[in-house]
Amino acid sequence: MNLILLHPKDQWIDPSNVRLSDDRFLHLRNVLHADVGQLVHVGVVGGRIGEGLVTSVDQNGVCLRIRLSLLPPPRHRLDLIIALPRPKMLRRIFRTVAEFGVSNLHLINSARVEKSYWQTPLLSSNKVHDALCAGLSRSSDTILPQIHFHRRFRPFVEDELADLCGGRPCWLADHGAPMALTMTASVPSVVMVGPEGGFVPFEISLAESVIAQRAHLGQRILSVDTAVTSVLAQTL
Repeated sequence: MNLILLHPKDQWIDPSNVRLSDDRFLHLRNVLHADVGQLVHVGVVGGRIGEGLVTSVDQNGVCLRIRLSLLPPPRHRLDLIIALPRPKMLRRIFRTVAEFGVSNLHLINSARVEKSYWQTPLLSSNKVHDALCAGLSRSSDTILPQIHFHRRFRPFVEDELADLCGGRPCWLADHGAPMALTMTASVPSVVMVGPEGGFVPFEISLAESVIAQRAHLGQRILSVDTAVTSVLAQTL
């Protein structure tokens, strides 16, 4: 953890003092070897970043006196729309969008998305929250990305996509596109990333008929989680 992330539901003694007794306590004790008087990097979910002064440590927990003075880092200029990937990729993708400071991630259905993917426990609110917090802790951020679910492709594209973009360009990642994403996404934009094998031709045509424009990520064919990282890294 590069940032000890604090939550409103934590054991707050008063507005400036908190006691931790979970995995964050174990990290402070076993990894950072925190002792009384030591300062650690902290932040409150949805709020500011600052320092925590260790005021006491025992076998069951640690107490911190919190002083917050810094704003979280700026948001990434992209919002993402991703066809729901295989469950084993989900946690990595949630962490990645949190690390890059994405404001909104929309998970959508697609012809190549297996129906069973929507049943994975990794989509439960607790699992999603834990994965996002892991990304925030790594990147020293406190603002959780908003995750949105859309289980029907055509109604999403026809009824919601243009409004979601709100006047911003919408780029659809397609290996056969004539232009590169790096040449197009210099302003706040929305990027669509398909499933393994990409969006089918009907889906591409429908998205183009509404608002989307195709752009490629390079010569190589990428897995979904690698494509997400590439999109966000190319457009920082």
